Amino acid sequence: MPVSSTTRLSLTRRPRRLRRTEAIRSLVRETRLTPDCFIYPLFVVPGRGIRREIGSMPGVFHLSVDEAVKEAAAAKADGVPAVILFGLPDTKDLVGSAAADPDAPVQSAVRALKREVRDLLVITDVCMCEYTSHGHCGIVEGDEIVNDVTVEHLAQAALSHAVAGADIVAPSDMMDGRVAAIRKTLDERGFDQAAIMSYAAKYCSGFYGPFREAADSTPQFGDRRSHQMDPGNVEEALREVEIDLAEGADIVMVKPALPYLDVLAKVKERFGQPTAAYHVSGEYSMLKAAAERGWIDEPRVMMETLIGIKRAGADMIITYYARDAARLL
Repeated sequence: MPVSSTTRLSLTRRPRRLRRTEAIRSLVRETRLTPDCFIYPLFVVPGRGIRREIGSMPGVFHLSVDEAVKEAAAAKADGVPAVILFGLPDTKDLVGSAAADPDAPVQSAVRALKREVRDLLVITDVCMCEYTSHGHCGIVEGDEIVNDVTVEHLAQAALSHAVAGADIVAPSDMMDGRVAAIRKTLDERGFDQAAIMSYAAKYCSGFYGPFREAADSTPQFGDRRSHQMDPGNVEEALREVEIDLAEGADIVMVKPALPYLDVLAKVKERFGQPTAAYHVSGEYSMLKAAAERGWIDEPRVMMETLIGIKRAGADMIITYYARDAARLL
């Protein structure tokens, strides 16, 4: 039945007019996701023919170099332009010697990817936690991570990645001065074109649990509160970003993403520089667990999550959902 004229409101503005159909909604959409904003994390291990699912991260695998090449090529075919590599060495020691080993999994994977996957952007995580026997992000003396000695090791690890062919190195350790040291080391060795993506505002978060299984990087004692940021601080994050940009960072990152969207928005608004957000393992695994129980529509919630991160200010998103999201888009 026609609506009675007596029930019609006299409204000049009716916002629902622009929500009536998908075509209209698409036309006025303010934030858009595209596959070219995704960075896909890969965990590289020694050996050949290895594709081993990580228990706490369904759909994510430990990959030997040959399998990492296949996975990266498939991601590139899906429209994902970049990968970030994490490595698990054969052996670990107190000073993380394998971090700068030219034949370690990350360096080997970089060479293979640059050789075999055309136009793929290769980023490497630079930290000591995957390589030290104690699981901490740097060199330990007593119960303390020694900042400046650690920075020297990080710079050498970053250099080994650049020598292998990495396009971007991404220090994630949160040591003071590491961006400047890496920039100086790369420039002195002729790698001035290698960019630095700094984990500038990396919080001491409980959302990293599944990653620590994936990277075998759980600290054997203590925690990471001495160098990763306190979750209650925002102004400190802005100071960290400002320092890293002054030291030569080309891209800055906020990690994790969802609990720190306010920080992400402030970083983008304050500095206007290329900004990444890491949709971390715990965020991913929570969605997977809820989906497995039938509590959420996984594709819908995945896309809503990623667009929320983009809306908050991320130019690029590191996410284990990169391939799934790219295929939907």
